[in-house]
Amino acid sequence: MIIVRSPLRISLGGGGTDLPSYYQDHTGFLIAAAIDKYVYITLHQTFAQELIIKYSKLERVTHVTQIEHPIIRESLKHLGVEAPHLEITSMADIPAGTGLGSSGSFTTALLKAVHTLKKNLIHPRELAEEACHIELNLLKESVGKQDQFIAAYGGITCFRFQQNGTVEAWPLKIEQETLYNLEENLLLFFTGYSRSASSILKEQDDKSKVKDTDMIANLHFIKELGFKSKDALEKGDLSEFAKLMNVHWEHKKQRSSNMSNNQIDEWYQLALKNGALGGKMIGAGGGGFLMFYAEDKVKLRQSMRSAGLQELRFRFDFAGTQVVAQ
Repeated sequence: MIIVRSPLRISLGGGGTDLPSYYQDHTGFLIAAAIDKYVYITLHQTFAQELIIKYSKLERVTHVTQIEHPIIRESLKHLGVEAPHLEITSMADIPAGTGLGSSGSFTTALLKAVHTLKKNLIHPRELAEEACHIELNLLKESVGKQDQFIAAYGGITCFRFQQNGTVEAWPLKIEQETLYNLEENLLLFFTGYSRSASSILKEQDDKSKVKDTDMIANLHFIKELGFKSKDALEKGDLSEFAKLMNVHWEHKKQRSSNMSNNQIDEWYQLALKNGALGGKMIGAGGGGFLMFYAEDKVKLRQSMRSAGLQELRFRFDFAGTQVVAQ
């Protein structure tokens, strides 16, 4: 049995500039951090003449083309898996649709597992590029490249998305003390509901494709905030980083009416009045997790708990997608 795990992620600046509709004309930039919450894929060769696929539902088929799950079907076809003697199971620490990049983590974990079965060594860059090919090119999803790349690489990583489609990746130059403080003072709270990232991103994607002036200007500004966030983190100025999160969120909400709602805005203001220096919604928006940088963690936790939000405690992951059993 092969078991692979792939980390989920949080965005620290520049999110949204990783969609082809933007970076193909303007180049994108963002910082993302992998966290110690994972998507797991187990892959087991069987004697049965069928493919057994277990996720939120159970599939039993005799050929890859009969698989309903689009990512699994296209990934197996892409890697030339045809023999129906395979059982694939997926599990996750966090539900899908919560803004932590679970789809990209799922795809990288699955591809890594199949490559391991086929005795292929694969570099994180190749793994991320393959995952992007599956989701963006084959399945035509309105998503960016951030999730696949940070899942494959891990760590706190800067990404530049070039106009020709290539991606440059390098670790954020952050001091150890700053890293510890960032990890201690960033708090995640679950809003209680999920949504489809691609459905919300489609509005941004469609407007970018037709060169909508306001959308492009918004993404230019978000990219600059990404660079400013990078500078603040590398200088160890976490208060400035927290302020930039607020500015990011205010501009992010302008990209879609579905990005936020009255309840999310209410929770956000409650957090700022009770110990949070800055914050934003993680992922495409519309639900999932609120992330805050806290000046007073105890006060913030108490206020969010009283409002009915559940905290997700985490650490950073520096291993990326990896085989944990074979």
